[in-house]
Amino acid sequence: MRITEAARRLGTSPRMLRYREALGLLPVTREASLRGGGHRRFGEAELRAVAVALALEKRYDIGPAELAFGLRVLAEPQVQAHVRELGERIGRLSAPPARALDFEKEKAMRLLRRR
Repeated sequence: MRITEAARRLGTSPRMLRYREALGLLPVTREASLRGGGHRRFGEAELRAVAVALALEKRYDIGPAELAFGLRVLAEPQVQAHVRELGERIGRLSAPPARALDFEKEKAMRLLRRR
């Protein structure tokens, strides 16, 4: 189905669906990638993906850009590491146990060197 019909069925606008596509929140379709543009066709898989995204946004009170960034954090290990580091620095996440043990080990070694 075309974007206007998909938007109507999802209770959103064609513009919002295009925005979600630009953010990477729609599955890549073989048809769209082969044509290099043109009109996207929406099938049941795309409608279900958008419906899941809309439900997540509503449930967690977030927008499409925030959801797209969350997916990026899950998909890109380097981004995930940087976000984890920030979370640790601001106290929202605790340091992994190994790092906590390393700190205690270093502390003990300093104390032993003083003697």
